[in-house]
Amino acid sequence: MSVETSQYSRSSNQKRVAAATLIGTTIEWYDFFIYATMAGLVFAQLFFEPAGPSIGLLISFASVGISFLFRPLGAFLAGHYGDKLGRRFILMVTLIGMGVATTLIGLLPTYETLGIVAPILLLVLRIVQGISAGGEWGGAVLMAVEHAPAKRRGLAGCVPQLGVPLGMLMATGITALMTGVIAPGDAFLEWGWRVPFLLSIVLIVVGYVVRIAVDESPVFQEMAEKKEQAKVPIVDLFRRYWYLVIIAAFIFSGNNAVGYMSTGGFLPAYATTDTIGFDRTEILVAMSFASAIWFLSTLASGPLSDKIGRRRTYIIGYIWLIPSVFLLFILINTGSLAMVYLALLLVCIGTGLTYGPQAALYSELFPASVRFSGVSISYALGAVIGGAFAPTIAQALLDATGSSMAISIYLCVMVLLGLVAVLLVRDRKGIDMSIKNEEEQATGMTVFEPARTVTASDSHGDPSGADQHRQHTGV
Repeated sequence: MSVETSQYSRSSNQKRVAAATLIGTTIEWYDFFIYATMAGLVFAQLFFEPAGPSIGLLISFASVGISFLFRPLGAFLAGHYGDKLGRRFILMVTLIGMGVATTLIGLLPTYETLGIVAPILLLVLRIVQGISAGGEWGGAVLMAVEHAPAKRRGLAGCVPQLGVPLGMLMATGITALMTGVIAPGDAFLEWGWRVPFLLSIVLIVVGYVVRIAVDESPVFQEMAEKKEQAKVPIVDLFRRYWYLVIIAAFIFSGNNAVGYMSTGGFLPAYATTDTIGFDRTEILVAMSFASAIWFLSTLASGPLSDKIGRRRTYIIGYIWLIPSVFLLFILINTGSLAMVYLALLLVCIGTGLTYGPQAALYSELFPASVRFSGVSISYALGAVIGGAFAPTIAQALLDATGSSMAISIYLCVMVLLGLVAVLLVRDRKGIDMSIKNEEEQATGMTVFEPARTVTASDSHGDPSGADQHRQHTGV
């Protein structure tokens, strides 16, 4: 095979990988966000009505958070088998698991029909969604980043990240179509809410066809050929890198708390209360706008991190979010729809800047043999710390204080935790990620550890990686 043919083949495969990870994560997060959206709009009435409007809404938001508690289980399982059996296998399992659970939610009888069994079944299916989501992210980002050239890992890694705002855009867009056009008013409560869940079965078929055609990650192929998979990757991870998992989890927690507040189920419920007074459909359209801004800022932050580093991009994003989380509710409380759009614009710029570089940052932090376990578990734990009960905490703070300022202070604390955590890690942009370079990968991840000086010979024939990785010697 000629050099030109080989390069074309690699480029073609990278495009297939990008398409597969983007489509797959979009479908997964569409399923996930549909639940969060409906939790804020109708589940309190349909499944938790006996608890009353206020407590029912709290329970509904708590059901969103319950799935986060099971994300670490999904991450543990996916990490273990992903480091042993491959990234692609796990991606197929998580896609099917999420899709089946989402479709079944659309078929569930409500409390009025089935009594207490209805909310129990709803929670069980939400748990399945959480397990699937916990395993999805790590496999998708590693497929993208491990296939990519060293100079473009930030861009490649932000592609599966784009599936989250795209999934949100689809979820809010379809829900707005149902509430405003197809099934407005009582029809939405009677049957219209089911349609977005049932659409998942069609999306799963599309995702499966796209993902089945993608090659396995080259790093895992190398590990399999050399038979260098760790026997129990999770044990190795926590024995040697437990502190890195904790730091990485907090890096994500700030982004996740703000993300689920600004694009999750809380804001639609808050903005449509009698106190604020917005119409349900117009807020869903505003949330679709927020998802589009989140998408664009995430897309921009990936290549930006290839230029200035993952760490610097994160720092810019978190500093941007500090004033934004205070302006969020100040602007919404004006009752002006234009101010709602401005509030969401400001928050979603910062959310994208602290989300796009995450795939590359995580992938470059962890050694190859425990990488799937490391990125998956860190992501899942960060989601538990940050977003799991953010809507529930926000509602409780609002009920207790009567003021949205308490929510802004809570979000600011989460942002500051994320900023401190990212200041504790080194930027390892361009490091050789193959299994043969694991000795170097296992050193200098945080500012507390000495960093190795990297030469061209350390890059194992990847000059682009060597040039960029000289940053690894500094903070």
